[in-house]
Amino acid sequence: MRWKLINADPPVTYAVALETGDEAVKCLSDFVREQEVEAASITAIGAFRRAMLGYFEWQSKQYQKIPVEEQVEVLSLIGDVAVAEGQPTLHIHAVLGKSDGSVAGGHLLSAEVRPTLEVIITQSPSYLRKAKDPETGLALLAIDPVTQS
Repeated sequence: MRWKLINADPPVTYAVALETGDEAVKCLSDFVREQEVEAASITAIGAFRRAMLGYFEWQSKQYQKIPVEEQVEVLSLIGDVAVAEGQPTLHIHAVLGKSDGSVAGGHLLSAEVRPTLEVIITQSPSYLRKAKDPETGLALLAIDPVTQS
């Protein structure tokens, strides 16, 4: 993994290049912790050798795993960073293009990069936190209600 700070003024922005063999979710999680990124948006394009996506099943409150065991193009990867349980935490979704033109999409659980994943991380101007939602068990953005007069 290589990275560069491309804008030091707010919004602070990083370019991150993952390389063949990098585990995308682990590398990005490590990066946001090392750089102390506590609130950000993430976008990326590139390709994976394989990936594990997830679909949140409402009844079981668990992710159904969707294995993608082939070379795919990362058509869209978007997500955010927010603090959950005192640590910066990623929430990433991906749409992956297969060689026949079909797609697979969902929550990105893991992915092996091949040959690259080009990522832009843009820090948010305000601090985001996540809190465990009692209904789903998921860590969801905790946004205070806006008071209007």
